[in-house]
Amino acid sequence: MNKISLTILAALAIASCACGPKQDVPNPDPGTTTPETPETPPENFEVHVPLKSEVTHVQPMTGIVLWNTSSSVKKDYVQLEFSYMLYSDVCKEKDVYDWTPMDKLLEQVAARGHQAVVRFRYTYPGYDPGAVPEYIKQWEGYEATHAKSEGRMTEFPDWRCEELQRFHMEFHRLFAERYDKDPRLAFVETGFGLWAEYHIYDGPCIIGKTFPSHEFQAQFLPKMDEWFKDTPWLISIDASDIKYAPFRKQKDLLNLKFGNFDDSFMCEDWDGYNWGCWRFFGEDRYKKAPAGGEFSYYTSYDQKHALDPAGMYGRVFEDVVAKVHMTFIIGNDQPGKQTPERIAEAAMSMGYRFEIRDFVIGENNTARILIANVGVAPIYRDAFVELDGVKGELNLRTLMPGDEAWITFPHATLESVPHIVCDHLVEGQEIQYQADINL
Repeated sequence: MNKISLTILAALAIASCACGPKQDVPNPDPGTTTPETPETPPENFEVHVPLKSEVTHVQPMTGIVLWNTSSSVKKDYVQLEFSYMLYSDVCKEKDVYDWTPMDKLLEQVAARGHQAVVRFRYTYPGYDPGAVPEYIKQWEGYEATHAKSEGRMTEFPDWRCEELQRFHMEFHRLFAERYDKDPRLAFVETGFGLWAEYHIYDGPCIIGKTFPSHEFQAQFLPKMDEWFKDTPWLISIDASDIKYAPFRKQKDLLNLKFGNFDDSFMCEDWDGYNWGCWRFFGEDRYKKAPAGGEFSYYTSYDQKHALDPAGMYGRVFEDVVAKVHMTFIIGNDQPGKQTPERIAEAAMSMGYRFEIRDFVIGENNTARILIANVGVAPIYRDAFVELDGVKGELNLRTLMPGDEAWITFPHATLESVPHIVCDHLVEGQEIQYQADINL
């Protein structure tokens, strides 16, 4: 639409506003001139553009996460896939790194139109030997601990070993150098102890030996912030325990931009211990880093009923998601517990959700779009509204839940359709928005 046609539309709007019940008015003074209706509308006129759009599926980088080996991983409600990774698969000799296992995982995940959530770990109950690189196990003075955890023989690293500490730092530096900007990687979880979940609740827990010292952690954690400039990284809420981590004594570490994951989400005691951990790390932490987790495995009841529409233990999943502003959660068993429709519904309650509330074109065909985030969390990658090939200046990453903002574009027509673009997507992914704007 050109400027002339917009002017006509605006003039029509002005004329329609002027219409109304006929009123008696005195005849004008013959000596005066009746003012004429302006041929052009005011400079600030605007035409509202009709726009209809729906969010029809789970959005990228959000939702219910399945393991990459799940038989249900190709379902429509999946956007993220989880995998543990082993340090020993990448490094077997000093200073020799083979990232083939990681590359293969990312290739497989992206081929399904998904992105990966990964967590490297050393210790897993029942795995003996563990995942410490073989050359370190042969290092002079290194003594792994072999003991039962959950009734199974398990290998625990020797964190007294300076070479293990050096390797751990170097590994994550190289990991970030290689994958920090990779669109196939959504989030990185890290930690120590069983499953890298920041605890050894069953087995020999000796801080400084089977679990790294607070001093080493205080060196490592700030480096993660330095190395991972783009990829959000998360640690377990169990790191709030003064036994395992230095955060309670070194409060400055809370300024780091890590997120948190909760590996016993929706458990019976969630309102006590778990919520207390979330609060310790800050109820506003979601504004700078994502909240993630995994449904509780404490009991089979927890897995079976976690997504019940009526909730369990007096809590409904969507309400707890909103409370912690959760973006994703591992729910690998849910395809066997809930219908696809319920899983999709629950997944779509997580993370960001965009709504375009108004779209107007004004003088000289300039346009303004009012967009809001009606989700429970921000998007954690750079994203922009694009109109006729032009990106708006507002980074949607800064749009917090409940916020709205106007974005100005230099040109638009009544046929222009907004899109949301993000460089951190794989083929087949799209960020949708909802809109219901009528003339």
